[in-house]
Amino acid sequence: MDNKLLLIILDGVPWRNFRRLFGNLEGWVAHGDARVWKIRASLPSISGPCYASIHTGTPPQVHGILSNEVRFRIQQPDIFSEVAKAGGKSGAVTHSYWSEFFNRHPFDFVRDIEYDEPDGPINHGRFHTMTGYGHDNQMTPCDADLFATLTMLAMRHGIDYGILHTCTLDSMGHRFGHDNVTMDHACAVMDAMLAAFLPNWLKAGYEVIVTADHGQTDRGHHGGHEDLQQEAALYYFGPAEGPAPETVIDQLQLAPTILSRLGVEVPSSMRAKPFLA
Repeated sequence: MDNKLLLIILDGVPWRNFRRLFGNLEGWVAHGDARVWKIRASLPSISGPCYASIHTGTPPQVHGILSNEVRFRIQQPDIFSEVAKAGGKSGAVTHSYWSEFFNRHPFDFVRDIEYDEPDGPINHGRFHTMTGYGHDNQMTPCDADLFATLTMLAMRHGIDYGILHTCTLDSMGHRFGHDNVTMDHACAVMDAMLAAFLPNWLKAGYEVIVTADHGQTDRGHHGGHEDLQQEAALYYFGPAEGPAPETVIDQLQLAPTILSRLGVEVPSSMRAKPFLA
């Protein structure tokens, strides 16, 4: 691998809330340690389809994950598969959908909740299912625990590529919407938890991307074609040259960009242009 990279997906955070409520991320931008762009999600702007698009670089109409209820092992090349082919090591601390999409389906609670598999495609997986999730019970794990688990995988296994995905803010957004005191505080807490770990990732030599899979409205909805539902922020910590600040990044650019930063050949199925040099 030419470089090491961690992708942090904070599920369901609209552009507006990133830019006004994540003081640590914005502080690093103001200090010149990070850059930020707007990113636009694929349609439908629903979690499962967006997860698949982020990692395959193809739209839902191609990879076939068209809702959260449609799940299978995706056939298109993805970041995990290509890193494994190149001899790299990957780690995932995510919702179990990622394991189903990119390792094996269906998800087996005992077999798949935690695994270390040298042949990959996901070498080191630590997953949560959120079984029982509903309006009044989010079933989400503590984000500090997730950040610590990703840090452990990086330190213990020396992963080249790692992804962390948390549903906390998306789940709270569905319950409370995204324009109220409760969500203001929740975003600030997430920002502070992330800030406690991110400097150590950078010190360990990782480039870091922090973004969301999609946005969310003030009524707690996403899935459709609206700026609040589709647009999020993307923060990049690393040395690569990027586009002009006003550039809007297509979600399909994430996978080829990450592979190019790792020094892994980008498969022909990923047609979008990398946004980092």
